[in-house]
Amino acid sequence: MNYGYGSSEEHQPLMWVRGIPLFAAHMIVLILVVSMLATSLLMAFGGSAVLEALSFSSNRVLMGEVWRVLTYGLINPPSLWFAIDMAMIIWFGRELEKMFGRRNFLWLYAGLYLTPVLLMTLLGGFGWPTTLAGQTGGFGIFIAFATLYPNVAMLFGLLAKWVALVLVGVYSLIALSNRNWIALLSLWSTVGFASSFVLYVQGRLTFPTLSKPEPPTRPRFRESKPLTAKTIVGATVKDTSMAEVDALLDKIAQSGISSLTAKERARLDAAHKNLKNRPPRK
Repeated sequence: MNYGYGSSEEHQPLMWVRGIPLFAAHMIVLILVVSMLATSLLMAFGGSAVLEALSFSSNRVLMGEVWRVLTYGLINPPSLWFAIDMAMIIWFGRELEKMFGRRNFLWLYAGLYLTPVLLMTLLGGFGWPTTLAGQTGGFGIFIAFATLYPNVAMLFGLLAKWVALVLVGVYSLIALSNRNWIALLSLWSTVGFASSFVLYVQGRLTFPTLSKPEPPTRPRFRESKPLTAKTIVGATVKDTSMAEVDALLDKIAQSGISSLTAKERARLDAAHKNLKNRPPRK
């Protein structure tokens, strides 16, 4: 049974429960809801040490506690914003998954989850220590949806692209007014990654690739013919005759052509005929 925009397994639900399709987006929400319940119980019964061990701290990560990069998002105190984020992941994440497939959707969510803490770890190495606890990725999912469907009408008839622009602008102004530069960088890195990922999967964004250097061409050599006795003798005779001609020419230059004997004249004429009858070189 096909469901969604694609017919491949990647675009199908993970499972069906009483006729209701469950996608990977639902599984993410289920994990986050369980983390919210666990966070509530730990906060109620004095488990603050466990929560502190799971939260992100750039200084602690740089000291070797790298698990904090993965566990920080499991700290989710109950709140109205948490419920809104869960709804955004289900509504918008499901549409992204149906369009791009399960694997690309999970890569998108993993990037949204890791981008802020990787940026903060980098800034911590330059002397900007930061901490973070709780990250659902709901806002990044909405930005990706607005990039994919910018002209979809939402509440009060507003288009998705305008809602995204307003929210990004409001959050940016809040961070600026509080001089919270880390929050501002985290916001724009999330927005940039979500938009770029969608454009890349659509094929509207390409990255330059480094071409492999061509291997150096080997010089071509002509095959040399094997030396034989005939070749050696012919070359020797040729060199000897040329040497005799050179000697005769030197004698003419010193004493004039009248100094040549009849035999030497005959030898010079024969050499001249050989040069005239030799085929031209190609």
